[in-house]
Amino acid sequence: MTGALLIAGAEVNGVAGVDVRIEDGRVVALARGLPREGAALLDAAGGALIPGLTDHHLHLHAMAAEAASVRCGPPAVRDTGALRVALAAAPADTGGWVRGVGYVESVAGDLDAAALDRLHAGRPVRIQHRSGAMWMLNSAAVAATGLASGEHPGVERDAAGVPTGRVWRADDWLRTRLPDSGPPSLGVIGAELSRFGITSVTDATPDLRPTSLQAITRAAETGELPQRVHLLGAPLTGRGAGSSRVTVGPYKIVIADSGLPVLSDLADTIATAHAVGRPVAVHCVSREALLILLVVFADVGAMPGDRIEHGALVPRETLSRIRDLGLRVVTQPGFLCARGDDYLRDIDGVDLPDLYRCRSLLDAEIPLALSSDAPYGPLDPWRVIAAAVDRRAPTGDVVGGVECVTAAEALNGYLAPASDPGGRPRRVIVGAEDDLVLLRVPLAEALAAPSADVVRRTLGAGYR
Repeated sequence: MTGALLIAGAEVNGVAGVDVRIEDGRVVALARGLPREGAALLDAAGGALIPGLTDHHLHLHAMAAEAASVRCGPPAVRDTGALRVALAAAPADTGGWVRGVGYVESVAGDLDAAALDRLHAGRPVRIQHRSGAMWMLNSAAVAATGLASGEHPGVERDAAGVPTGRVWRADDWLRTRLPDSGPPSLGVIGAELSRFGITSVTDATPDLRPTSLQAITRAAETGELPQRVHLLGAPLTGRGAGSSRVTVGPYKIVIADSGLPVLSDLADTIATAHAVGRPVAVHCVSREALLILLVVFADVGAMPGDRIEHGALVPRETLSRIRDLGLRVVTQPGFLCARGDDYLRDIDGVDLPDLYRCRSLLDAEIPLALSSDAPYGPLDPWRVIAAAVDRRAPTGDVVGGVECVTAAEALNGYLAPASDPGGRPRRVIVGAEDDLVLLRVPLAEALAAPSADVVRRTLGAGYR
């Protein structure tokens, strides 16, 4: 798209029949009956024109890698036999490896090297747990990566000190022992995001390597990735992204449920980030992790922009503390429609009311943003919006029905800018950037049955 564009007959901010003129990347006029000379014409046919959506937490390169990986969990694979067939049929990468993703214990139990050898021993295999926290390697992969000599604390060992093939939260370290293929292309991911109406993303990958940072920046600048990108994993000090389409956000900190931190160490990390002017974005998926974080914030203090990532379990008694500290929550109710049955089966009943809260956060006046955590959760924002509305597990059971929000409130969770998750939703106004989404129907109709099918066209500087 080049030059001026006139979008005719759109519903804008609830008003039907509005024409929208866009020039030089900005909305320059909103009115009925705007002159059409000198502009390309797009007939909205009554569809709503809304700001482009922001996914406030995902992992771009993990998404691209997953697209080239074999699925090892539901719904594609549900049992041991199906996993064996999937691994046998999986193509190897250029280094001869098979890369699997999405594994969960309901498929074939706890996997280690010995268990994986019984499934596929002929080629080196590594499978990522669907949580993203662990890799499981067969014996060929253990040998190829030299795990026996590995000194990373995430390398699990048996009583004799022999690696089991399970490696926890050691992605960067493990990558140094794999064939170097470089960061994957983001073109396919950009197209998928565009299909859903997403024009901006926050990459929540912690401690991005220089090569990953450069690759994301290059993809955004060249248009390979048409979305604007906000980075949580940019280095705490030193040179940041350095691009008009790539910005640096809060500093990502992971409180791993596999090993909780020393409080003084967490406090030092937060204080260091604050000292250089960066808020923090802290990964919290367990009750214990959240309680530790709140204790530390009470000690070192919070600064505007500090955020809780996931908030998978938020005890009701912590809501006032979260609000008083000025924290915001970036959560993923899409996990309910993807994994709700597992939660109902495996999570203690006392914890279920605290799972992926939405309604109570809004009622407590805590800024709330929605996101996907893709590739670990469903990417489709319309599916996430539907999950926030009905909170239904795959079998139809409702998980924490008191936490339901309206579709309009859920959409607002995607409309705040990446720099202000949970803040004021963006609107289509004169002077606004042209990152916009044209729907096929009026907004009320789209929200009555949220679906990506309502997205007709994604517009913006990255889509020209």
